Amino acid sequence: MNAELLVRGGKVLDVFSGSFFSSPLAIGSGKILGFGAKEAEKIVDLEEAYVIPGLIDAHVHLESSKLAPWEFARAVLPHGTTAVIADPHEIANVLGLAGIRWMIEATCNLPLRVFFMAPSCVPASPLETPGAVLTAREIQEILGWERVIGLGEVMNFPGVLAGDPDLLAKIQAAQGKPIDGHAPGLSGPALWRYIQAGPRTDHECTSLAEAQEKLRAGMHILIREGTTARNLAALIPLLTPSSAPFVHFCTDDREPETLLAEGHMDDLIRKAISQGVPPEVAISAATLHTARAYGLVGLGALAPGYAADFLVLSDLPNLRVEQVYVGGKLVAERGKCVAELPPLPTLPASSIRVDLEKISFHIPAGDGPARVIRVVPNEVVTEEARLSPKIANGEVVADPARDILKIAVVERHRGTGNVGLGLVQGFGLKEGAIASSVAHDSHHIVVVGTNDEDMREAVDKLVRLGGGQVVVKNGRVLAELPLPIAGLMSNRPLSEVQRLSQELRRAAKALGSPLPDPFMTLSFLALPVIPALKITDLGLVDVRQFKIVPLFVEG
Repeated sequence: MNAELLVRGGKVLDVFSGSFFSSPLAIGSGKILGFGAKEAEKIVDLEEAYVIPGLIDAHVHLESSKLAPWEFARAVLPHGTTAVIADPHEIANVLGLAGIRWMIEATCNLPLRVFFMAPSCVPASPLETPGAVLTAREIQEILGWERVIGLGEVMNFPGVLAGDPDLLAKIQAAQGKPIDGHAPGLSGPALWRYIQAGPRTDHECTSLAEAQEKLRAGMHILIREGTTARNLAALIPLLTPSSAPFVHFCTDDREPETLLAEGHMDDLIRKAISQGVPPEVAISAATLHTARAYGLVGLGALAPGYAADFLVLSDLPNLRVEQVYVGGKLVAERGKCVAELPPLPTLPASSIRVDLEKISFHIPAGDGPARVIRVVPNEVVTEEARLSPKIANGEVVADPARDILKIAVVERHRGTGNVGLGLVQGFGLKEGAIASSVAHDSHHIVVVGTNDEDMREAVDKLVRLGGGQVVVKNGRVLAELPLPIAGLMSNRPLSEVQRLSQELRRAAKALGSPLPDPFMTLSFLALPVIPALKITDLGLVDVRQFKIVPLFVEG
């Protein structure tokens, strides 16, 4: 076979031996043909640059970027990410099978390789009103779809341990394929039982000891560095030449601002190298070993028969990406996506169904202390505080002086009028309210505020937008980001989404919030499978007991 492209003059990373070698790469029909050729239709001279395989994100939710898939590709390709393993459970929790089909259609002709995991937890738990329900039969169907390679994160680990038959049937449907785990803090016999049920990866480790225990138990550990959840510094000692086949990298959830300011997978590898991991080890963990862990045959290495997905680096320790090739074609250069992106697919219909006349934020006063969700900065876990709330005229009101604010989750899929009510500490708002239709994983509307009037105005604005994020003060909208795609993603360019997101954060900061990204923090407060205290449209959830609990502590 004649070479279409010859890349010469670079130091090529051999991820099999963990060493660099100097030899021209011959490329044809999108694959590596071999080494040492002298002629080709096109020759690229690199002048002592480094050539490494394209980076693979082992676990990401495209929806959490707030970008439509084509804009996500435009954002990450210049940073050397050439493939992602996406779990579309965000849009699946809103739109079900139709949402997953839309994501597959929207990514089918992208220059970024997008693989999918069938969402295992739709709904994420029985402690909320679902927008959709995927049964084991539907999981079996999804597993047969194009580019679906396994079962997505099994978040309902209490359900696994309790032997939930529907959940176990989904896991059984995926036997023989990769099954992602999600088991924060799980240890000892409970962890062993969880692993025996089928999950073989975990991206929720927050301490080195937890990661070591799970690695020892046979799990692949995905070191996560997202926008809010940042675990790389704590976990990076886990990655050694010996453990590299079982340790990978993922972003999970990254906002547009983080993508633009810090990068994507290049940021994670750069940080790993700065923490003392040899470049060839860090890169191998994010390329060949990730591909093998997820059965992506022909990806992750620069060797005959492998896909010609590679990066040209001018600086190895700082992972400075100059060029990105996918299938032997240049897709990004000097920080810009140069690939032609496909035409936009038809957007899904609006998914916001809220009858404002049915909802109320009134909380009657009770006896004794109240359960208060306490935010843990830079983490998706929360703590439970027990505090005496402020009472006025027989009802609970926000107490900004003590940073105890009202929080509400408004059901938005069926117009039921369900509103889960509680209190939260850590947002720091002195006035106004913030709200979002991004609320993992059922994605109801979640709102935090200092008064009921601004909370209602924020919800009303989101209904009129068809989904999004807003900041309100004295009945006036200070900032907004429309998210018309399932209430999760924008159809606007990356630069505009970034600008609007920055305006949201600035507006929230002006109201007093000290959080770097209050909207990312807000989105995880409605996720009832991550400890300790969360809230859904059905009320407060004690995650450790996995049940709805009253606001006021009984007895």
